[in-house]
Amino acid sequence: MLNISKSSLYYVPVQKFSSDKDIKLLNMVNDIYSEFPYYGTRRMLTALENEGFSIGRKLIKSIYQYLGIKALYPTKKTTIPNKEHYKYPYLLKEFKNDKNQVIIDTPNQVWSTDITYLKLEKGHVYLAAIIDWNTKKILSWKLSNTMDVSLTTSVLNEALSLYPKPDIVNTDQWSQYTASAHVDILKKHDIKIFMDGKGRSIDNIVIERFWRSLKYEEIYLNDYKSMGELKYSINNYMNKYNSRRLHSAIGNKTPNEVYFKAINNLNRNLLQKVS
Repeated sequence: MLNISKSSLYYVPVQKFSSDKDIKLLNMVNDIYSEFPYYGTRRMLTALENEGFSIGRKLIKSIYQYLGIKALYPTKKTTIPNKEHYKYPYLLKEFKNDKNQVIIDTPNQVWSTDITYLKLEKGHVYLAAIIDWNTKKILSWKLSNTMDVSLTTSVLNEALSLYPKPDIVNTDQWSQYTASAHVDILKKHDIKIFMDGKGRSIDNIVIERFWRSLKYEEIYLNDYKSMGELKYSINNYMNKYNSRRLHSAIGNKTPNEVYFKAINNLNRNLLQKVS
């Protein structure tokens, strides 16, 4: 009667997820996604309907964008990048074996970085981190109330101040990573830039798997009333993950053990060449 599109009734601006009802919906999407990260908007819609939520795919797409998540399988459209920013090409073909698996055999060859959404008792925050592809070591991380470029650049600068620079840094095509502030840091350090292909969120699978481990082994076991409580918990987990948690992908050793052993061997070889 009012000549209004039915689908538009489901739209909620990305910046306005603030009511208790909105937070409940965001948390439910986050919980479902963490268990089924390969769910696109269609299957997420069905899962939400089964939980009693009556919404449309347009709203789910907005929520995916707001949470910084995307289905972990090739789709026609999984990211919403800034169209004005340059997108850097895929660089890991040379590292693939005959089974199409990416094999990175030394530390600081490839780093991956990403942002994930975490819920509090009231509200939510964002966690950004950088992981070494070869050793699975978390090199730096930071919590923030906002998902902006200052979050990504601060994490990158910290990692570069603590560890030898990598050959390649892998990101997705979100605007926080394509922004000049982030790209210029990489260029300044002469680091090659690799961005996930459009519809290829599995290109960044190393850190996606880490997010899953963090959430299932720490986050979902606790309720956090404040950002301070969450930060304390994550800090403990990061220390445990790097220094005590055995990782099957690196021979049931810890990331620190594998990373620092490799770095020491490289330094020893360099000294021998110099002498």
